[in-house]
Amino acid sequence: VEKMGIKQIDYGTVQYAQMVELRSQVLRKPIGLDFTEEELDKEKDEILIGAFDEDEMIGCCMLTKTEEGELKLRQMAVKDDLQGTGIGASIISFAENIARDRGFGKMVMNARDSAVGFYEKLGYKVVGDAFTEVNLPHHKMEKRLL
Repeated sequence: VEKMGIKQIDYGTVQYAQMVELRSQVLRKPIGLDFTEEELDKEKDEILIGAFDEDEMIGCCMLTKTEEGELKLRQMAVKDDLQGTGIGASIISFAENIARDRGFGKMVMNARDSAVGFYEKLGYKVVGDAFTEVNLPHHKMEKRLL
């Protein structure tokens, strides 16, 4: 991907619609699920991040504020045929910079077991025991940012 750009996007825009579609294809359809209106409705206040090749969204994630003053990384997705090319790492780096700029000292996430190795390479540590979410094994992971 020659000219990838990563930026914050706005809820309810064409880019947001692309984001929902990408997440659906990568994260939900393979496990037989889709998004509910209620789930998407809660995303109005999230920090939404998209990676683009020209006008096409190729990766995304969102950041949610938690009670503890941490940011939670959610809905991380990269187009299937582009996984393993560094796009995900670039998105995480962008997200961490936004978090630091806003004074958040920690990033947390519920990572699918299949992605734990990816996040470990980027400095995240597993905390606690495995649990099940969307019918898949997950681990809580975290990284200090400040």
